[in-house]
Amino acid sequence: MTDRFSFSVAATDGSARTGAISMPRGEIRTPAFMPVGTAATVKAMYPGQVRELGADVVLGNTYHLMLRPGAERVAELGGLHKFMNWPHPILTDSGGFQVMSLAQLRKLDENGVTFQSHIDGSRHVLTPERSMEIQQLLGSDIQMQFDECVKLPCSDAEAERAMRLSLRWAERSRKAFAGGPGQAVFGIVQGGAVKPLRVESAQALAGMDFPGYAIGGLAVGEPQDVMLDMIETVEPHLPANKPRYLMGVGTPDDLIESVSRGVDMFDCVMPTRAGRHGLAYTRFGRMNLRNAVHATDPRPLDAESDCPAARDYSRAYLHHLVKSGEILGMMLLTWVNLAYYQSLMAGMRAAIREQRFQDFKAKTKADWAGEKR
Repeated sequence: MTDRFSFSVAATDGSARTGAISMPRGEIRTPAFMPVGTAATVKAMYPGQVRELGADVVLGNTYHLMLRPGAERVAELGGLHKFMNWPHPILTDSGGFQVMSLAQLRKLDENGVTFQSHIDGSRHVLTPERSMEIQQLLGSDIQMQFDECVKLPCSDAEAERAMRLSLRWAERSRKAFAGGPGQAVFGIVQGGAVKPLRVESAQALAGMDFPGYAIGGLAVGEPQDVMLDMIETVEPHLPANKPRYLMGVGTPDDLIESVSRGVDMFDCVMPTRAGRHGLAYTRFGRMNLRNAVHATDPRPLDAESDCPAARDYSRAYLHHLVKSGEILGMMLLTWVNLAYYQSLMAGMRAAIREQRFQDFKAKTKADWAGEKR
């Protein structure tokens, strides 16, 4: 434990690196995958399960929590950690992406965004200052600047407008951040798929000396090669002694390719959402348990897995649960998926330490190709 926020790199293998973020509530081993607990819950999982699978940190969301149950209420009840029974590090998103993707009748200007709730139509204003206030009320350990995220593809002019607005909001977020000992605020690189804009954004944010940096506005509709190209463009311009967080990503292949380009942190709803829709991620690749081929298959998903959900239940039973719409099916497959994601991250950390990352990457991808049904 430490009384401040710090980041150290223990080993590198090419551009891939492993290390740790140290905070008062615990250590985040990197590269790290953060399960998404949008509304103060990782869907279909107990907090203790999430921890046991190897998660050092989870993500909560400013937009959803400000609408329900309300940041002030969470603060009155002792803060987000106590509220959701997760005493370990929490990162909160700023709410900017959700305002753009979920809110109704939104109006954006220099000050911030005025919008109607997607829940009940109530009117709200979210500014950089209010976003930071909400995150402080929640008590999260890592807080994100308020930014504007545009969907790709978009025009260069639109990407530039949003990037420059996000930089101005970054300055305001940094000024408004009222973090206590050990808390940190991260800046977010924007710029669409335009390399000069991404470089300018990264350099400007580095000049603001944030404790960490996120790459935002990716995994929003662009092909993987565009995303990876943007990571390669941005990475040289971010301080090597600060953590790098790729927001909203992604598939297991996205994770391993991004780690190989120097990314330290990830979050994505994919493993939990896929689990609720009958999809399993394993070391053999992705499997759709809705498919009839699994209906009479007595084998588990992975007989050698440390995860009981992958090891102790037959594919036939999982198929039955999914086809019947049983809640247990959603729970078991979410468990399987988060277990695999954390196993993948642990495997990458070990491979980087032992200078065998490229071999690990090649073998992992070969195993994925073995069974996809």
